[in-house]
Amino acid sequence: MSATHPGLHMASAPSPLLQLMEWRAPMEFALSAALQPFWSLAPAGDGHAVLVLPGLGAGDESTALLRQFLTSRRLAASGWGQGPNLGLRLGVLDHAHAWLQQLHARSHRKVSLVGWSLGGIYARELAKRSPEIVRQVVSLGSPFTGHPRQTNAWRFYEWASGHRIDAHDLHGALCQAPPVPTTSIWSRSDGVVSWRCSVESRHHEAENIEVEASHVGMGANPAVLYALADRLAQPEGDWRPFHREGWRRLVYADTA
Repeated sequence: MSATHPGLHMASAPSPLLQLMEWRAPMEFALSAALQPFWSLAPAGDGHAVLVLPGLGAGDESTALLRQFLTSRRLAASGWGQGPNLGLRLGVLDHAHAWLQQLHARSHRKVSLVGWSLGGIYARELAKRSPEIVRQVVSLGSPFTGHPRQTNAWRFYEWASGHRIDAHDLHGALCQAPPVPTTSIWSRSDGVVSWRCSVESRHHEAENIEVEASHVGMGANPAVLYALADRLAQPEGDWRPFHREGWRRLVYADTA
């Protein structure tokens, strides 16, 4: 399912210690919920539509807090409406693409795509399919480079989807960024996906944002939510890389 990136193919899946650190996830959800009175401090958007795609085995309920946050920041956040994400089964991408087209037709504006883990791979592929209606893509801990088994979820993927994880479901190199502004948010302490699988190659309008987060709680982590708001608040056609000046240096590592 993933294309191997030169230099990364020997990386291993996250260690048992990092897997144990996934216990942080409930705390990340709880902290972001507790910080709700301060959500207004994050950058606000311009009301454009944002399609949020969940990770493997999860549905729209898993992104509820994330979408609530984006809505509070004046963004029209929508779920994907397909129930649990059980992998690249027949019609999954086509249904998501039809929903993307509908959101665009309703607003007559480009749509931003936010994908968590496997959902980020979907987001990138949808943007490649219809870049003319996509404003930008933000992925959260998504394994779009390296080997498919550099995650601790590949067995679950094969069970849920009914086929091998390295089956050629998608055409073209997954590691190639979409032809729209693209941000990859990842954590070195991710206990499910090797962070090396989420590193975006540096080129025009593509970037990496490193955070300290678990994989399961990444979509609710306060640092991730703030970075999302910052990226999605940018005016259409005026995308600029995420800056790490001032207090941000304490939260976001320099990935250079």
